[in-house]
Amino acid sequence: MSHSIEITVGGQSESARGPLSGAHAPCSSLYIHVPFCFHKCHYCDFYSIVDTSDRFPRFVDRLVEELRFLAPHAGRLRSIFVGGGTPTLLGASHWVTLLAEMGRLFSFGPGSGEAEAPAEFTVECNPETATPELMGALRDGGVNRISVGAQSFNRTHLATLERWHDPENVARALELARDAGIGRRSVDLIFAVPGQTLDDWASDLEIALALPIDHLSCYALTYEPNTPMTARLRRGEFEATDEDDEAAMYEHTVRRLAGAGFERYEVSNFARRDAGGRPSVSAHNLAYWRCDDWLAAGPSGAAHVGGHRWKNVARLTEWMEGIERNAGASPITDHEPPDARRALAERLMMSLRIAEGLDERATIERAAALGCAGALASEVEAQIGRAMIERADGAIRLTDRGFLFADGIASRLMTTLDARG
Repeated sequence: MSHSIEITVGGQSESARGPLSGAHAPCSSLYIHVPFCFHKCHYCDFYSIVDTSDRFPRFVDRLVEELRFLAPHAGRLRSIFVGGGTPTLLGASHWVTLLAEMGRLFSFGPGSGEAEAPAEFTVECNPETATPELMGALRDGGVNRISVGAQSFNRTHLATLERWHDPENVARALELARDAGIGRRSVDLIFAVPGQTLDDWASDLEIALALPIDHLSCYALTYEPNTPMTARLRRGEFEATDEDDEAAMYEHTVRRLAGAGFERYEVSNFARRDAGGRPSVSAHNLAYWRCDDWLAAGPSGAAHVGGHRWKNVARLTEWMEGIERNAGASPITDHEPPDARRALAERLMMSLRIAEGLDERATIERAAALGCAGALASEVEAQIGRAMIERADGAIRLTDRGFLFADGIASRLMTTLDARG
C-alpha cells in the first residue's frame, strides 16, 4: 500500500483537476460531504464542524461551483449519497437551491426505460432536523432515500456516545419522509457500546424493526484514533465491550434480522426485499465495496476515479478558498495514483465484505500479473479449510463464521500480495 501524502504544486496544494485530467470512463456515482453539525459525537472521526448557519450560503455557493466542475466527468448517475456532518442541518431553502442546480448539472432523474431508472439519491438525516418542509424539498429535488442516524434508542447509551437527540424523533423523521413520498428509508444503529447488554441491543433491534424502513446498518462501535471516545477509553472512564459479548450481539443481529426478512448483503448492512422481490440494498455503498469509480464534492470528500484516489482538503475555509481560486476544482490531499498492487489489496479488503464475494478467476489473474498468484491461492485454500471462506458460482465469499472475522481474513489475503513467485 502506498503512503498517503499531500502533494503541492508551485507552493499550493494540488487540485482535483490533476487526477481528473487523465482518460477515464464517465462516473456513475457521486458523494457529497456537508460538514456542519450542531454537536460533535464522541465516536465520530468524519470531518465535521460545529458551526453557525451564517456560513451555509457561501458553502452552498462553493459546492455548486465544485459540482459544476465535476459534472463533465459524470455520466448518467446511478447513485448519489450526501453525508456529513449533518446534511439536513442546511434546511429546506438551501436544499432547494442545491437540488435545483444539481438537476441542471447532472442526469439522475427518471428516463424513458428501465435502464434509465432514477438514481438512488440518499441523504443522511439527523432526527432532530426533520420537518415536513425539508422532506418535501428533498423529494421534489429527486431524493428518494433517507438514512436516519438513530445509533440507539436507549438514552443511557446515547449519552455514552454523546449523541444528543430524542430517540422518539427517529420514528417521527421516518414518518415525515414516508408521508412526503420518499420511498426508501434506512436506520443506522451501533452495538457494543460500553455498558450495553445483549438484552439492551436486542431491544434496539425490536424498536428498529417496528419502524417504516427497508434497510438497517448495524455497526460495532469502533474506537477510531484521535476521537474523544478513544481518549475516554484510555483514561479508564469505561471498558470496551468484551469480544465474546460483541460477537454474541452480532450473531443475534444476523438471526433476528433474517427472521424479519432482512438479508445480510454486507458485514454490517441488511436489506428487506421490495414488492418486486428485489433487496433494498444501498447501491451507492455497493459502488464502494465493488471498487467502482465515484466523484466526490465538499470538504474531506474522498474520490476514486480511473485508479486515482484522493481526498478534498478537510478544512472548510481552505476548501472554499481553493474552489474560488481553482475555478471549481477542490484542493486535495492524500492523492494516490494508479497502482495495481494497491488496487488488488483494496478489492480484497472491500469486496470480500459483501455477500456476493469476489470473482475468484479474475482475482487470481490480477494476482498473477503481480507475481503472487500462488501465495494468494494458497491462502484462499487455507481459509476454505478453516471454514472461513467458501466457493459459490465462481466466487469466493465469507461463510457465516467468516463474517465474524472479515477484517482479519482480508488482512491475511492482502499479506500474500507481498509474495513473489
